[in-house]
Amino acid sequence: MLTPKPSSMLLGTTRPDELREWYRKTLAPEYSGEGPIDLGGFLLVIEGRDDVDVKNNEPGRMILNFHVDDFDAVEAQLKAAGVDWLLPVADRPSGRFGTFADPDGNYLQIIQFK
Repeated sequence: MLTPKPSSMLLGTTRPDELREWYRKTLAPEYSGEGPIDLGGFLLVIEGRDDVDVKNNEPGRMILNFHVDDFDAVEAQLKAAGVDWLLPVADRPSGRFGTFADPDGNYLQIIQFK
């Protein structure tokens, strides 16, 4: 049996240009151009849709996690982009976690596992 490998995600929004710019500025500052945003080999496709609300009413349902090797460096990049932590950065038994949200209210995390 084959196990499919996740390689992209479609993120629906009522304001695709604004959300696309936020993701580019916040997570992929070197990225330029149109089309999917390459987040380290995982492609983020942002698409305008009329079947979604302006804000995500259940943001904890699915959280996009980014595993990082240097938490402090990524934390500094996120702060420079204007990200506010939803909860204080936490050291847990399995590693360090920081949770934030995009302009549509979707949750994201950076994680440095031990």
